[in-house]
Amino acid sequence: MKRRRLAPEVLEARRNALRQQVREGRLTIGETVREMRKLTGLTQKDYAEKVVGIFPRVLMDIERGAANPTLETLEKLAKPWGWSIGFVPPPELRGTD
Repeated sequence: MKRRRLAPEVLEARRNALRQQVREGRLTIGETVREMRKLTGLTQKDYAEKVVGIFPRVLMDIERGAANPTLETLEKLAKPWGWSIGFVPPPELRGTD
């Protein structure tokens, strides 16, 4: 079931805000995944099955912070956004290497 689509300018603003919050380390994995899904306008079931290719229950648990996703699952979650999974230094160490 699709949800109401956001206006393009609102969608872009929310995407930019999400990117910034992730860069700053202000969101958990679950919060990030939930916001990524909401920005698509899809339900958990549709996003899990049609976009990411995982079981809806797995997505639900990740969004609630009640799961310990594998690297493979994290990569599936990141791929639709063009993101990658890797080691990220804490904010105070970024740009010092």
